Amino acid sequence: MSFPLPLPMRRALDLAAEAAAAGEVPVGAVVTRDGAIIAQARNAMRGSLDPTAHAEIVAIRRAAEALGQPRLDGCTLWVTLEPCAMCAGAIALARLEALRFAAEDPKGGGVIHGARVFSQPTCHHRPDVLGGIGEEEAARQLRAFFAHRRT
Repeated sequence: MSFPLPLPMRRALDLAAEAAAAGEVPVGAVVTRDGAIIAQARNAMRGSLDPTAHAEIVAIRRAAEALGQPRLDGCTLWVTLEPCAMCAGAIALARLEALRFAAEDPKGGGVIHGARVFSQPTCHHRPDVLGGIGEEEAARQLRAFFAHRRT
């Protein structure tokens, strides 16, 4: 049985497609609070010449600006790929309540793979984590992007 994707993840997947069209790795991120989208972003590292311009980081910055505070209590981050260690650290520092992601990243992930940032004793905040939401579409976007880059 197939369920419709939650609106924030649908938007994140659309942002990932925009990233791919711009030559960026297809990752999109959305921050919600009380069910409303308050910030969104796509990967922008190549275009901005900023190695920290991952979709998650840009969305977190925009959400903090929109709320006028550095802590994102009560907010959920929706992202199309398991966050890397850098992004997981930012999620913890921002005090996001929840993380929802689509595809796992066995090579570069930092949540359930790799560094497992939220499992470390030095991590002072651990969001509620749920993966696999929209996983098939996100994985398809990533495979298509990297297959195209190899040709």
